Amino acid sequence: MSENKTPAEAARELLYKKKSVYERRDEAAIEAAYEYAKGYAKYLDDAKTEREAVWASIKLAEAEGFVPYSFGDEIKVGGKYYYNNRGKNLFLFSLGEEALTEGIRISAAHIDSPRIDLKQVPLYEDSGMAFLKTHYYGGIRKYQWVATPLALHGVVIKADGESVWVSIGEDPADPVLYINDLLPHLGHNDDRKPLGEAIPGEKLNLLVGSRPLVNEADGIKLNVLRILNEKYGICEEDFLSAELSAVPVGNARDVGLDRSMICAYGHDDRVCAYPAMTAMFEALKAGTPHTMMCILADKEETGSDGNSGMQCDLILDLIDAIAESQKASPAAVRAASICLSADVSAAFDPNFGEAFEKRNSSLLSCGVVLTKYTGSRGKGGTNDASAEFIGRLRAMMAKDDVVWQAGELGKVDFGGGGTVAKFISKHNIEVVDLGVPVIAMHAPYEVISKVDLYEAHRGFSAFNRY
Repeated sequence: MSENKTPAEAARELLYKKKSVYERRDEAAIEAAYEYAKGYAKYLDDAKTEREAVWASIKLAEAEGFVPYSFGDEIKVGGKYYYNNRGKNLFLFSLGEEALTEGIRISAAHIDSPRIDLKQVPLYEDSGMAFLKTHYYGGIRKYQWVATPLALHGVVIKADGESVWVSIGEDPADPVLYINDLLPHLGHNDDRKPLGEAIPGEKLNLLVGSRPLVNEADGIKLNVLRILNEKYGICEEDFLSAELSAVPVGNARDVGLDRSMICAYGHDDRVCAYPAMTAMFEALKAGTPHTMMCILADKEETGSDGNSGMQCDLILDLIDAIAESQKASPAAVRAASICLSADVSAAFDPNFGEAFEKRNSSLLSCGVVLTKYTGSRGKGGTNDASAEFIGRLRAMMAKDDVVWQAGELGKVDFGGGGTVAKFISKHNIEVVDLGVPVIAMHAPYEVISKVDLYEAHRGFSAFNRY
């Protein structure tokens, strides 16, 4: 801060100006952020569904010395463990040297993203085309998903119990799937509808074929089934025990002539899952004394329900097991634990500035976002972190000069949203949201800043160390 500034000018700068990471960091630090982003982009490409994210994360964890854990296994000081919950939800944890009465440092992100799921009886033929019926997953703007190439990812469980992994559309040699849209010449009535009503959910049907196997009724459907059987050994009945999802085609790409941003499917919330993991790995290498846990949860986009979502009591079972290993009180461990609910925030977009309250919105390239409360309207459905905990977190960030900013999800009475924070805080654990600002959240392709991504990694690292 310049010595020539008046006290009023200095106070104004401190209180109101959000300095970008580019103002705060030298060239070497910026290059480090861009280099870090390469590993993240690879992770995104490998993890387009929650199942793929679990396996990609296990691969990273095993390279860092983590081993599988089952309930009843011994938990040793210095040990590094992972618990794979049904292939959709992953817990990484390590027992530190300090007493468990100091609690656990928990980072909790989610690895599911909005998408288009297949119904259980999806395949049909109509008017010379074969389609797959779908049911969208999470909060999407349906019009964004039509007339764009889509890939099919997921797993099919056959009647004999065999698991068959499906991926169609990612290889350049693969065909892609497509959701039809109405041409503008005939769409005048739709043009008058609100965006949320122009494309009903039941019209999100995936186009999968037009060539018949035989020239009779359902000949195109039969040809599609033949192709699936030849490639994957599955039959129509196997759709009943399948989890198949349509997601946008393609790998993560740099955005901007300066390559400062990344465009990809699934930033929400893998852009927090990846730095939460890498920060844990970094803290272990640095020799942190703390016990740590990194949670990669499923089902956040639909309310965190089910046995792979954060409302499941599995987190309590694992904390109980860790506490029991050191003959500590689980209740005391929870009461002393602190958590970062690692989830994204909405970056201020000047093209839609009327939806934001700029003073309390996060800005792109201004660092990781601390969100004291989420919810909607009168803070409904929020955790609302305590001032004491935020003060403690600020001190941690300051020790490593982490660039961070405060943020909210849109104007009061206009925006709002939820995270996993409230489901963790109900276990008497201090929680606050910390994550990366995102442009076009929940769109098929979202955008983030590389420097914000790296500041998230640095923020989680500080949390795990101090």
